[in-house]
Amino acid sequence: MDSKPIRMTTATSPARKYIADLHFDHMEWINSLKFYKEEIGIFEHRLEDIVRRNNQHEVMAELEHFQNQFIREREVIDELRHDIKAHENVLEKESKDHPVAIEHRYFIDHTELRDRFQTFEKLYRELKGEFHQWLAKRL
Repeated sequence: MDSKPIRMTTATSPARKYIADLHFDHMEWINSLKFYKEEIGIFEHRLEDIVRRNNQHEVMAELEHFQNQFIREREVIDELRHDIKAHENVLEKESKDHPVAIEHRYFIDHTELRDRFQTFEKLYRELKGEFHQWLAKRL
């Protein structure tokens, strides 16, 4: 994430928000990511239950697929969380460096970060659905 100034210089840019709105997005995303990470832990415990009941080769291969997917999802969560916190730090620095009327100024919207978060959520929901279907088949 670059550290270019985030203050807007013109009012013609279509993507602009107040700092409080950007901060709200950050807090909502961080809380959601925390939930997803905890949910992955629950899914991994479920995989352990399946292994105890059924350790056939086919089941183990399918299980490994989900283990790998959960590892990757955790990595994406960590990357997103880092980038959200980095953007929050930029906002915090801006508010310290230029505190006058900070709540009434517009800032460039974090559309790239929002797009990444929404893409993550979409892919995570798909993985979760696939996992639940697999569980239903295996139980």
